[in-house]
Amino acid sequence: MIFILTQLRMFKFLIIIEPLGFLYGSAGRFLEAENLVGRSGNSFPPSTATVSGLYAATIETELIASLQIAGPFWAYNNEPQNFYVPLPFNYLVQKGKIKHLLHWDSNAQEWQTETGDSPRGKFDKSERWIAINSWHKPQQVHQNPWKYLPHLHPHLGLEQRKVETDSNQGNLFLENAVQMHPDTCLIYLSNTPLNDGWYRFGGEGHMVDVYCAEIAYSTQKLFDQPVGRQFALITPAVWGSTRLSYPEPMTYKNNNWEPAWDNEAILTERPKPFRYRLGGSGKTKRLSRGRYAVPPGSVYVLKKPLKQPWYKWSELWFPTEAYNFKRWGCGLALPLGDGK
Repeated sequence: MIFILTQLRMFKFLIIIEPLGFLYGSAGRFLEAENLVGRSGNSFPPSTATVSGLYAATIETELIASLQIAGPFWAYNNEPQNFYVPLPFNYLVQKGKIKHLLHWDSNAQEWQTETGDSPRGKFDKSERWIAINSWHKPQQVHQNPWKYLPHLHPHLGLEQRKVETDSNQGNLFLENAVQMHPDTCLIYLSNTPLNDGWYRFGGEGHMVDVYCAEIAYSTQKLFDQPVGRQFALITPAVWGSTRLSYPEPMTYKNNNWEPAWDNEAILTERPKPFRYRLGGSGKTKRLSRGRYAVPPGSVYVLKKPLKQPWYKWSELWFPTEAYNFKRWGCGLALPLGDGK
C-alpha cells in the first residue's frame, strides 16, 4: 500500500540540505609539473545517488525499493519552495540577462530568435538557474551559489603519520572543498520523507543539516503537466541500453535499438560523465558503469506531443544497472510550450 501511495504523485517532498561549513571535498590528481592549477576530479553538487545513501541508513527496506529522487537544485534558505532549476538552453543570456528566447522553425529547420533571425553575438556559457515559480516566464537568471576552495595536502604514509616520499605519484594533492553562500541550501525532490537531523554528506565527513517539507501545490501541478511537444530537461539524462548512451530514449524493436520519440530537433551541449556507487559489503564500494548524460537545460522538440508528465514515462526508456535510472530522477523534464 505504501508503494501505491507514493506513486500517485511522484514527488511529494523537498529534501533541504543546509551545509555546516564546507559541504564537499573531492581529491584531485596528485600534483605534477603539468597539473599545478585547476580543479581535477571534482563533482558538485552531489548526485541523487548520494542522497539515497541518507535514506539507506534511516528508513525501512520496503520504502527503499520504491524510492524516487530528483535533483540537484538549490534555493535560498528563507524560500526553499521557490527552488532554482537549470535554465533551458533556448534562453540566451548576455551580461547576466536573458537576451533571446529561441524557437524552432520547422520550415527553415533552424533555431531562431523572436524576430525570426538566427542568433548572433557572444552569449554566456556558464551554468545558469531560474526560479521554479517563474518557469514559464523567467525574468532573472542566477549563477551557481557556491565556490571552490582548493587546499593543498601532503600525501601521508599508510603505516605512520609522515609525508610519503617514496610514492611515484608525488607527495602532494589538492582537495577541492566547496563553500556555498551562507543564505543558500541544496534541494532534492523525493516521493519519500526523510527524518530531519544532522548527516554526513558528500564525502570527507562533512556535516549537513537536513530537513524535509511537502512540495508546494503549485509546484506539484507543474510537475503533473504533460510535457507536450516542447520541453526541457532539468536533470541529467542517460538514455539507451545498459552499455550504450544516446541523446534520446531508445527502445529495442526488431533486433535493433530505435528512437522512442519522433524528434524534430534537440538543442543541447556536450554530454557529461554520469556514474554512481552501487554499494557492496567490502571496503571499496562498487561503481556503476561509466556513462554519458545529456546535460540539464537540453531542449527537445517532438513532431507529436507527449501526453504524459515525466513520472508516467516508461522505465523501458531508461537503462537499468542495479536500479532503473529513473530512480535517480534521470531526464526529469518540464513543458516549455510549443513556441511560435
